[in-house]
Amino acid sequence: MDRITADPQICNGKPVITGTRIMVRNILGMMAGGYSMTKILESYQELTSEDVQAALEYAAKVIDEEQVVSFG
Repeated sequence: MDRITADPQICNGKPVITGTRIMVRNILGMMAGGYSMTKILESYQELTSEDVQAALEYAAKVIDEEQVVSFG
């Protein structure tokens, strides 16, 4: 998880790709909106496929640790 950083001085402490100001939530939002890996990498040329994969793995880890909330 060295590709993900959360620093209060960068994006108010939101998790970002290390060395950038690209928030994990931006990558996840793009994936949820139907963007392919290729389209994400074209949009953020400083990212690698490993960065995008790290964002997905980070989200999976956070979800695994969170309490599930019912929406019904």
